[in-house]
This record gives sequence, structure tokens and C-alpha cells, in this order.
Amino acid sequence: MIRIPALRLNSTLPLAALMLMMAICCPTSAAESEKPLMAYVGTFSSPLKDVLKTQVDLPPGNGRGIHLFEVNRQTGELTAAGEVRMGTSPSCVVLNEEGTRLYSANETDRYQGTKEGTVSAFEVDQTTGQLKLLNSVPSGGAGPTYVVMHPSGRFVLVANYFGGSVAVLPVQPDGSLGEATDVKVDEGHIGPTKATNAPPGSFAISGHDRTHAHQILPDPTGNFVLHVDLAQDRIYIWKFDMARAELVPNDQPFVTLPPGDGPRHIHFHPNGKWLYSIQEEGSTVVFFEWNPENGHLTARQTLPTLPPGFAGSNFCSEILLSHDGQYVYCGNRLYDSIGIFKVGDEGMLSYVGEEWTRGDYPRSFNFDPTGNFLYSLNQRADNVAIFNVDKSTGKLNFTGHFAPVGNPSSIIFLDLDKQK
Repeated sequence: MIRIPALRLNSTLPLAALMLMMAICCPTSAAESEKPLMAYVGTFSSPLKDVLKTQVDLPPGNGRGIHLFEVNRQTGELTAAGEVRMGTSPSCVVLNEEGTRLYSANETDRYQGTKEGTVSAFEVDQTTGQLKLLNSVPSGGAGPTYVVMHPSGRFVLVANYFGGSVAVLPVQPDGSLGEATDVKVDEGHIGPTKATNAPPGSFAISGHDRTHAHQILPDPTGNFVLHVDLAQDRIYIWKFDMARAELVPNDQPFVTLPPGDGPRHIHFHPNGKWLYSIQEEGSTVVFFEWNPENGHLTARQTLPTLPPGFAGSNFCSEILLSHDGQYVYCGNRLYDSIGIFKVGDEGMLSYVGEEWTRGDYPRSFNFDPTGNFLYSLNQRADNVAIFNVDKSTGKLNFTGHFAPVGNPSSIIFLDLDKQK
């Protein structure tokens, strides 16, 4: 125990010395003065009753809704900090730029007796990080699987996997959501069930039965919006009419991936001129050059996400760039790894290595705000595994830390200590 010497008011010690003595004897922990770094995990929290035969990865629904955690800034560990119980599978979550509102895509098709899912809006308590529901609105299709903010902060964009559609939802002044101002439904061509670039012996057939909008993403300028249809093997390109809150077909309306490969997710490089796409059934990553002036994509390179010699079935999942844009990370399910690629000066990729995810079926992963930790959401293993990131090599090192979460699907972070 530290003994603090008695100090008389008429002490002859200089004021600076007194202050120094008090600081030594009664230190204030920086950690105690910080507001928490929060993590929000979206989960599958209820099974659907009419599961498609091709929907091979739909879990039983072990999650409870949106799970909240406090993050240890030094070790990356997650400590449970609450739940927002939802039986509607809020499988994808996103924050607005200010960190004051959170939105979830609820992957169900039970909205008021219709074949639609919903998107929910929450207010974020700026001291505790806890969530308060504002409202829920229909998503414009069944099974909304992805939700993202438009750079303006005025719109939420949603992709409906089972409905094969994408929608624009306006953000109201209080952060709640309005009814969709535009819904676009993918129609026509469906690709083959056998992927062009599938590994030898692959039975990875997941979504080439009907249209499946798997992701929607604005470009960094907000002038264009892209969306991915896995079954059509297409990446659609839209101009975004801000005044009318509508998606307008670009003069290059889409690009086509190899038949059956099944594009799932895309991610822009920080320079805004390169785009990377991961194919769920073909197990490939494709590098595109992106022209932000006219919204054109040009494919430049295709690589497997798996190591040389792999054979059998694999379903790719997430694709993510490091904060500095030096590395691309690609998720592999069944093989249960994260492939690591170095980004060259011209955007071309070279294979660095891989890391086992320490769990079954890594559906997605994300970095903490510092980029020092990567969190793998192992869907069938019901856990989140935490890795250190070596920023000089891009490689991942398991920390030994897990967090138990039923059927985790997405994770995002909010540093309350940096909020205004």
C-alpha cells in the first residue's frame, strides 16, 4: 500500500512539487478515463422454415440478435456487454460516420405476412454504447443480407439475397428509416451450377438457382453504387441520383464474371481506383481497375484464394483490404482459412500465405479501428477468434482469445472515446 504524506496548507513546498507528488502517489489510469471501445456482432438468430435446398450454409439460428462487447485495446479480447434480442437474424450491421446510429439487415422473410425482410435503426448511447431501437422498415425483398451507408449519410442501401433485389432507404432527421425510395430487382440470366474456376472435385454449389443480390456498395465518391448478384455472375453498376434517391443504370450496366464462379463481395482500395471481388463458388479473387469518372470496371487479374494443390469443395466468404491498402484478405469456408495477398504498385496481387481461422465456416472478418487486430466470425463454430496483424508482412497470428457468439455473421467497432 502507498502511504501519502500529510500535506499542510502552509507547506513551503513549491506548488509544482506538490502537484508532482500527488501525481506519483495518486496516479490516474488512462484506461479508467476512457470511454469503451465497443464491438457489435450481428448473428443468425432464427431458422427459416422454407430453406432452399441450395442454401447450404443457413445455420440453425444460435445467435440472440445483436451482441455487444467491450474491446480490450491492448489484447483485443472481447467482454460481453449486452444483447439486443431479435429473432429476425440481424446478420449484417453498420454504423453511420458519426457513430450515433446503427442499422441492421434482418435476414428473414416474415414481415407482416409478406415475403420481405426488414432493416432496423438504432440510437447508440454515446457513453455506454448501448442500443435503443428507433424503427424497422421493409427491406424491399426477402432475406436482406447486406446493409451499408451511402457516403452522404442520407441513405441506407440494402441487398436482399433471397429476393434478388436492392433498395434505397432514406435516413430521417432523427436517424430512423423511411420507406424505400427505389427497389431494383435482378432479372434474367442465371449462371451454371458448375463454376468455371472451381477446384478439382468441388461440389461447391450454393446459389445458382435464382437471382441472389449478395452485396451493395457505393464507390468512395458516392456518385456510383455497385451491387453483386451471385447467381447471375454479375457486378451491376448504377449511377446514384441523390435528388431522387434512385439507382440509374450506368452506360456500362454490369460486368460479368466467369460462368458459375458466383461473385459474393467486393471491396474498394483506399485509392478509389482499384476494386477486388471474391467469388464464392469459383474460389477466386479478381482485381479490377475502377474509373471513378465514368463508373467503368476493367478486369486485370484472377487468382485462386486457395493454396496450390487444393482439391475439393470450398465456399469463399469475405474480402477485405488492410487500412493502408497494402494487403487483401480472402475468407475460405470449409477449408477454414484466410488467404493473404500483397497489393503491388499497379494493384496486382501476389500470394503471401494463409492463416487457419480456429473455427468452422468463417463467414466474415473485420479489423479493429487501429488495424492491429482481425476478428474472424466462425459461423458454425459459434465463436469469434482474434488475431494480431503484422502490418509489415500482412500475416496473422492467433492471440489465443475467443469470444462465444452463436452463429456470428458480421462485426463492427465504435470507439466511444473518440466521439465528439
